[in-house]
Parts: sequence; C-alpha cells; structure tokens
Amino acid sequence: MGRTVAELVEGQWGDPRPGLLYGERGLSRHEVAAASAARAALLADLLPHGAEPHVGVLLGNVPEFPLWLGAAAYAGAAVVGVNPTRRGAELARDITHTECAVLVTERAHLPSLRGLALPLPPERVLVVDDPAYPALLSPYEDAGPPRGGRTGPGTRLLLYFTSGSTGAPKAVIVSQGRLADAGAALSRFLGLGPDDVHYLCMPLFHGNAVMAGWAPALAGGGAVALRRTFSASRFLPDVRAYGATYFTYVGRAVQYLLATPERPDDRDHRLRRGFGTEAGAVDAARFAERFGVPLTEGYGSSEGGAAIQRSPGTPPGAVGRAAPGADLAVVDPASGAERPRALLDGAGRLLNGDEAIGELVNRGPSRFEGYWRNPEAVAARTRDGWYWTGDLFFRDTEGWFHFAGRADDRVRVDGENLAAAVVENVLARFPAAAAVAVYAVPDPVSGDQVMAALALREGSAFDPGAFAAFLAAQADLGTKSAPRFVRIVPRIPVTATHKVRRAALRREGFRCPDPVWWSPPGDGPCGTAYRPFAADDLATLLERYRAQDRVGLLDR
Repeated sequence: MGRTVAELVEGQWGDPRPGLLYGERGLSRHEVAAASAARAALLADLLPHGAEPHVGVLLGNVPEFPLWLGAAAYAGAAVVGVNPTRRGAELARDITHTECAVLVTERAHLPSLRGLALPLPPERVLVVDDPAYPALLSPYEDAGPPRGGRTGPGTRLLLYFTSGSTGAPKAVIVSQGRLADAGAALSRFLGLGPDDVHYLCMPLFHGNAVMAGWAPALAGGGAVALRRTFSASRFLPDVRAYGATYFTYVGRAVQYLLATPERPDDRDHRLRRGFGTEAGAVDAARFAERFGVPLTEGYGSSEGGAAIQRSPGTPPGAVGRAAPGADLAVVDPASGAERPRALLDGAGRLLNGDEAIGELVNRGPSRFEGYWRNPEAVAARTRDGWYWTGDLFFRDTEGWFHFAGRADDRVRVDGENLAAAVVENVLARFPAAAAVAVYAVPDPVSGDQVMAALALREGSAFDPGAFAAFLAAQADLGTKSAPRFVRIVPRIPVTATHKVRRAALRREGFRCPDPVWWSPPGDGPCGTAYRPFAADDLATLLERYRAQDRVGLLDR
C-alpha cells in the first residue's frame, strides 16, 4: 500500500477547481479540504481519552458526509456508515457494536434515535442541520491540515456494514491505504481524471459509493456531485445539471432507470461511463442502447478478498478475469474441488450450470482486513487458508468468470442446483418485464421450487400465455428452471443499497398480498401453462405440506 486517504484529501489544498456539488451549493477542492480539517479539529476535542476513534455517520448523501470522511482521514479516525433504514434494536446494535464515540446525523433521523440506549452522551450527537452546528464548528474554521503523522496506510478509516439482505450485517474494516489504492486503481482503469464529475446517487453509508465513487474522484482529481437518495426520475436532470460524466450503481438501480418512460433526449448528457455490479447483461445492453452510456460491470466486495477485472475482449455476460495477484477458482463449497469449466452455446448461454456453478474463492493473498469484533465471521471467510466470497460464479473454457448470484440464492430442484441470477438473466428478456427477482420456496416433498417476482413495464399486464410461450423459446432455460410461481409486484423489494430482499420474498413465498400465477403439477411440465393461484389452490397445497411435515419450512 502506498498513499493514505489523508494525503489525498490534503492534496486538494489550494486547488480552486470544483470539488463538491449539491443542488445549488458548490465547494472548491480547497474548500473541501479546509472544511474536512475543521471537522477533524473538532473531532479531536470531542473524542474521549481511550475511546475507539469511531464516528458514526447517519446521513443521506449530503455534503457533510464526504466532509466527515475527509475529517476522519485527517484525524486517524474511522467512519461507521450507519444505515438510515435500520430501526430500534437493530439500529442501536449497529452503533453500539462499532463503539461509536461520536454520531453525526440530521434532524430527519432524530426520531429513529429516540429512546435508544446508545453508547455516547447527547453532546456527542452532532446534528448538521441544527442552528447550533455552525457555531460548534466556527472555532475550528482556520484549522490547517493536521500534522504529526497521525495516520498511515494501515490506519483504520471505514467500518462499513455488509448489505444485510440476509442475516445480521457485519462491519467490514477498510484501511486508509486500501481505500486510497482502490480509488487510484479504479480511476486509472476507467480513465477518470480532473475533468470528470462523479455523480453519487448510491448511498454513501455503503461501501460501493465510497470505494467506486468518492475515492476515485479523490485520487483522480475530479469533482463529486451528490443526490440525497437515489431517484430514477431525477437521474438525467441531475446528470445534466451537474455535467456528470461518471456514475456508480448497484443492484436494481439500472432496472429502475430503464423503467422510466423513454424520451427523445435520453442521450442528451455528458455521461460517458457507468460502473457497478449486478446490472445483468440484458439490462446493460439496453442501457447502452438507450442512453449511449456503456456500463462496466466489476466484481470486488467491500471486504477486498477477491477482485475480477474487466479487460478488452471480455465477452458479453462475463465479468472478466482475476485481478493481478489473485488466484481465483470456482469450487464446490462442500468439498473445495474445482468445478468443471462452463459450456456456452453460440449465444453465450450456459449449458451445464449444475456442474459448472460453484463458489468463488481466492486461493492466494487477499486484502481482506477483517470484520470488527467478529472472529467467527472472519474464520468463515478465511477457512482452509482461502478467502471464500459467498458468491456463485462459473468460469468458461477461455477462463472468463461469470457471476451467477449469491451463495444464499441457490435453488435446488429435483436434486439439481440452480443459481437464481442465471434464471433472472433469462427472465429479464421477457418483453413485459421491468425487473425480476428469482428465489426458492420449499417444495411440499423435497428440495425447492422456483418462484419469480416480476415487476412489469408501465402499461403492461401479465399475459400467462405469452409468458409460457416466452419460456418455451429460451434455449438456455434449463428443464428445472421455469418458475412454478410468478408473483406480480409493483416493484421489486430491495434493501437501502438496492439489493433484492430475497429473505423477505422467500418468507412470504406464495402466501403474499400480490397476485400470484402458478404452473400446477399435472397441467403439463412446469412453465408450459400458468393460471391464477387461488384461495382453494393455497388450501390444497398447504395440506400437502402438512402431510409431509414441511409446512414449518414456509416460515423460515
């Protein structure tokens, strides 16, 4: 590791070029560095002696968030990204577990903090839009960059929670050196520089926006433009107003953008690149065709344990090859044996998913720096000397890696393992589909059945005959992959970081308030015909679960 984030923040000193944009407000790069120094000086006076230098930040994407990132870098402290969608005991647990000595928030989030037993007194809860906040900062406005070697490449800078779409989130440790290196590498890889404006509409409390948006801007000398929360309808107006040239995305954000009404001026903007994960090959192609902006799919979690880089010649649907220094393999998670290479047809469709899909591991050195106060989770990630990503992939005969979903997204039908993401990529081609999520529901006798949540394009209605005909025409849809149940939803439920809430979808299953269609056993092979899933269907099906003593699985 080379430079620190503190050095990158200090490198903005004296630079009059734009640094931070938010609505009508703008700060130069120098003003960003100076404001960060003022907050670092305040923080030094606030932190109690002997306390962990952790600053909880419970904010939307407002200017104070990146300013406190810079302040923490200067002060040798760590920012804890607090998820504003968490409530009650879960929210208190996140703040307490990470030992936040200071909490930076805004009035909109104060109701969610009331009544919580927090590990810090009220005077260390800073409310950035309270009239008293500027007065609190004013004595420190002339602070210069901190001196005295408070930080180094190994100094902890971030404690960022995993997405929490399944199970309790874990706080990932990110050092200054790792974040600075990641920002520099991505800015080089994507060709980002001083003339670029990075539009950050993904939440800054999650690692993606900081690692793939803020840090590359810092390293490349560009400006950051903020949107408080993601809005599909405001995306293009913001991009045009800010002159944005680059944006990051995760999860289903691209699908939401594609679901907006098409306009003749969809290409009237300065955007030239998008970078993120899980857009899917179909949606990435649609986005490039409609908006004229290529999307670069990358792979690399906040943990830093494994990374895949896209390079020239990467085939459609593939993520890329292993980053330099990584020894990546796709293995059977039970035995650790490497999976056979994937066979693809002329259209790039997977032909042997059951034997080719496995968990991605890094058998070489990794940059994983651990989870805060969670040795069990660290041990699970690093068992047998490998880094286990928890993500499903397959690798083709040319050595390209293809994402196939999360390990928890596996569906087992009639003894065959399916990856939800692979089925989703097929269903995403359905012309009426705006967004799709695939997940497992228990079979009444053994294993799972495939269920799909389908959000339709504006003005579309679900046509069961057209859907069955579509499935029959998909040569790469395995014989076990057609959904038994199709739930029609107004929109796909997602976490605050735009990842599908599969755990909630699985728990609700076919016992949900939305319309459900199904392909009943006895009406032909699954997927050849669909009809409404009625109350008497539910009653009959539940009796089958009870007869097999499996009804309890529906609530897990």
